[in-house]
Amino acid sequence: MKSKNTTCWMALALVASLVMAGTGYAGSVTGTIKFEGKAPTMKTIDMSADKGCVCDVNNPPKAEALVLGDGPTMANVFVQVITGLPEKTWPVPEKSAEITQAGCLYTPHVVGVQVGQNLDILNPDGILHNVHSFSMVNDAFNLAMPKFKTKITKVFDKPEKMFPFKCDLHPWMAAYCVVVDHPFFTVTEKDGVYTIDGLDAGTYEIEATHERLGSQTAKVTIGADDKQTADFTFSIPKK
Repeated sequence: MKSKNTTCWMALALVASLVMAGTGYAGSVTGTIKFEGKAPTMKTIDMSADKGCVCDVNNPPKAEALVLGDGPTMANVFVQVITGLPEKTWPVPEKSAEITQAGCLYTPHVVGVQVGQNLDILNPDGILHNVHSFSMVNDAFNLAMPKFKTKITKVFDKPEKMFPFKCDLHPWMAAYCVVVDHPFFTVTEKDGVYTIDGLDAGTYEIEATHERLGSQTAKVTIGADDKQTADFTFSIPKK
């Protein structure tokens, strides 16, 4: 017969092993995304067609088809895990993803949303906008947002690769959306750095997608409590 002390120590060992197992798989992948070559000059956006669109006349916005930081590093690149994840259903975030149309510009320029997650589209401008999605897998929509309609909420029920949003009233307005069925994704800022956390030990394929320059992939093998690096470099294809 086992003593109470032996039973107690066995229970503590079991708890410790479970805790270690739970924390031993918190792997991550990180990297930096850069642009190589001569960057095209982005055009200044002319909003004069609609007097309701207000911007800083001394610092007018530029088209966001290519946004670079120092390095030059790349903003607005969508990075996600595309293979290697376990087959399971991931919880839908309670917090909504969000796009705003403030100043007659979509912000953020690239947004990721999980299947079943609310996407709130905001109109704080007090003027008429319309939100036109060009989704192909999910149902497309084209909805007017008069000045009194400050929010609409959409939900996508299937994963879908990057597709655009446009405003037919303000043709310079553009944003891009990606719908995924897991939480392992992110979008780069101007520093070009991304990190995807919470990955179990295993081999994964990472995909980086830019609206104009396409997609690239890299494979990484992550161990327990491990951090791996996968950098990407984009350039304008030669004609």
